[in-house]
Amino acid sequence: MAAIVDRPHLPDARPSRRGGPPEERLDGIFGALSDRTRRAMLARLREGPATVSELAAPFAMSLPAVSRHLKVLERERLVVRDVEGRVHRCSLGTAPLREVERWLERYCSREPQAQRPPG
Repeated sequence: MAAIVDRPHLPDARPSRRGGPPEERLDGIFGALSDRTRRAMLARLREGPATVSELAAPFAMSLPAVSRHLKVLERERLVVRDVEGRVHRCSLGTAPLREVERWLERYCSREPQAQRPPG
């Protein structure tokens, strides 16, 4: 029987996947997208940049909890944060979403992926 490993549910417990192999980057992106609160934050950011307080408004959670969600999204470059004094303005990072889109296209394409050798 395999041992059960208790993993902390802290967003910073895992290293950044920015420069890792493509499959590891996808794991991180999908992990960040797996939470409905984070997906709702991204949906809000699709409308345009927002402050952390504006992103937190629809949720019944503390600002530190919202900040932890944002750190997960930032680690995967789904959110870009600009700091001007005490104001933290967040915007949507689209590069990771494009990476997921390219990965999904392999499975959605009607064209076969394998090429036949000439002859």
